[in-house]
Amino acid sequence: MGFIVLLLLIPAAICSPVLLPVDCNDVYNKGFGNSGVYSIFPGGPLSPVQVYCDMGCQDKPDGGKWTIPIQILQRRKDGTINFYRGWDQYRTGFGQASGEYWLGLENIYLLTLSKSYELRIEMEDFEGAKAFVHYSSFTVGPEHEGYTLTFSGFKDGGAGNSLSSHNGQKFSTFDKDQDTYSSNCAKTYFGGWWYGECHAVNPNGLYLWGSSAFGIGINWHSWKGYEYSLKEIAMKIKPKL
Repeated sequence: MGFIVLLLLIPAAICSPVLLPVDCNDVYNKGFGNSGVYSIFPGGPLSPVQVYCDMGCQDKPDGGKWTIPIQILQRRKDGTINFYRGWDQYRTGFGQASGEYWLGLENIYLLTLSKSYELRIEMEDFEGAKAFVHYSSFTVGPEHEGYTLTFSGFKDGGAGNSLSSHNGQKFSTFDKDQDTYSSNCAKTYFGGWWYGECHAVNPNGLYLWGSSAFGIGINWHSWKGYEYSLKEIAMKIKPKL
């Protein structure tokens, strides 16, 4: 007796990759329009990172508004987080995305590797005055190159271009000195930053509620000098159109 073999062909499941958001712009494009804390994946699906996405309109240097979501890389606003930390923490990030935090050098590098970004740094003093700077191009290099900072296309929002002296510098912390000075700038000025000889801005310095000793606070020299520590400062990026 012959046998008839019936093959049941079951359609294979159609697998479409889930595109995880790399930055706040991707979050916005997925339908999330409210400002707040979101997870992004600049390092891939196994490396989620929490960031604060500012979905509101922002003033542009030439008037008008930015409507593309803004991503916060760094924020100081109340002194609740200690920023005098070592290399490993500056590499991976620390703090709370809903408050004060540092996104992490590796995450910033991966972001600027994947897309072209503009940089905006906003600041406020304890008297309520505000200022900002804007750069049309911003990148951070890989770790083996010291996470070198590169930017161009300056437009002034009242703060002045003190950041220019940090262009092309490697990042330094108290336990990894990569500055161009004879001593360790991070130890001297209690921060982690792209120090040269040593700094004209010190956004990750000590939070000191206004008046401070020379150079150790959250300084922006061309706006408030070396003996005034700012109330708030935030580094923000958005994709270039």
